[in-house]
Amino acid sequence: MAKVIPFKAVRPTRDKVSLVASRSYQSYTQDELESRLDYNPFSFLHIINPGYKYHKDITGEARYTLVRNRYLEFKEDKTFVQDASDCYYIYKIVNREGHSFSGIIAAVSAEDYEKDIIKKHEDTIEYRENIFKDYLKTVGFNAEPVLLTYPDNDVIASLISTIQKDRAEYEFTTTYRDTHYLWKLDDEHAITSIKNAFEAIETIYIADGHHRSASSYLLSQDLKLANKKHNGHEAYNFFMSYLIPESDLKIYEFNRLIKDLNGLSKEAFLIQLDMMYRIENRGSDLYIPTKKHHFSMYLDGGFYSLYLRKHNYTMETSLDVLDTQVLYKTILQPILGISDLRNDTRISYSHGKNNLVTIKSKVDNGDFAVGFGLLPVTIEEMKAIANDHLTMPPKSTFIEPKLRSGVTIYEF
Repeated sequence: MAKVIPFKAVRPTRDKVSLVASRSYQSYTQDELESRLDYNPFSFLHIINPGYKYHKDITGEARYTLVRNRYLEFKEDKTFVQDASDCYYIYKIVNREGHSFSGIIAAVSAEDYEKDIIKKHEDTIEYRENIFKDYLKTVGFNAEPVLLTYPDNDVIASLISTIQKDRAEYEFTTTYRDTHYLWKLDDEHAITSIKNAFEAIETIYIADGHHRSASSYLLSQDLKLANKKHNGHEAYNFFMSYLIPESDLKIYEFNRLIKDLNGLSKEAFLIQLDMMYRIENRGSDLYIPTKKHHFSMYLDGGFYSLYLRKHNYTMETSLDVLDTQVLYKTILQPILGISDLRNDTRISYSHGKNNLVTIKSKVDNGDFAVGFGLLPVTIEEMKAIANDHLTMPPKSTFIEPKLRSGVTIYEF
């Protein structure tokens, strides 16, 4: 039922791929960004930041047009070349912690997104959807795949394993010490087997890239209306994705940091917490929760364990049992007065790769008054939320792998 098709990727030449590949633009500090733009003429950052050569910030439609121009320059200079036939791309990432992720870069159907075959678990913001849709319409390509996950499948796993025995088309290590591998799969029999295997899968899930998925869907609708000869096979009916099995997905928690106690003293705050939690003072020792609905709290130089008093909390839906929702409904909103988790400046988030020492340090420095540590959301919880057409609170998951831009490009 899931339509997952091969495509003719535009890719860097083998000798330049490590120079082209870039992280998400927002993940660079200003110094890092300037260094790469100053000293690496092949970085994909030059394409998505075209105003840098003019020492000027350029926004809106003017920027989108210049992005398109820079992209065409990379093609004209043969930094990018396009494959001659439709291919799947087997992609493997081994990160510095030794976690390995193997999957398939392919084009997935925007119609499947509309029909809920591709399911989401996060809300999107309409103005961001439309901004990125307009960007895509002008530049004419996807450069960073949406991360999708599917139930483990023996047929797909066997095909991936077989092709990985050959020499990779790409093999490069980043300054983050992640090693990336790419194999081009153009064998017609193997392509048919993969396509058929995905057609037998009823549902796939967005792990990361909700706004990109929504924008690609909106773009497909715009271009469909504008094309009087629309037949459903045009490239704009699909968007590029990296599909990995559920067992490969790595989900980290997002811990919470709050700037103040909403006018409460430490003692008054603890008394209010006691209504919903059994509280134990753990002293200066780092405390990491070990069960769902248990939280770690760092306050005024000490760690506390919080155990939810379940008789005071109603769990009726898959959202109700989610720890980020429990924390929001029992502490953040009613006690600390934080209703808008996306926009309230009093709350900040630290993903689980930055362990509880980060929370302790930021509270001890006076940047925040209190921090909360959580367990990661499970893949089963994420799927249940998506299946029930519910959405998680913001910053509920930090998901790996994190993909590089510019390694494979999908044109439409």
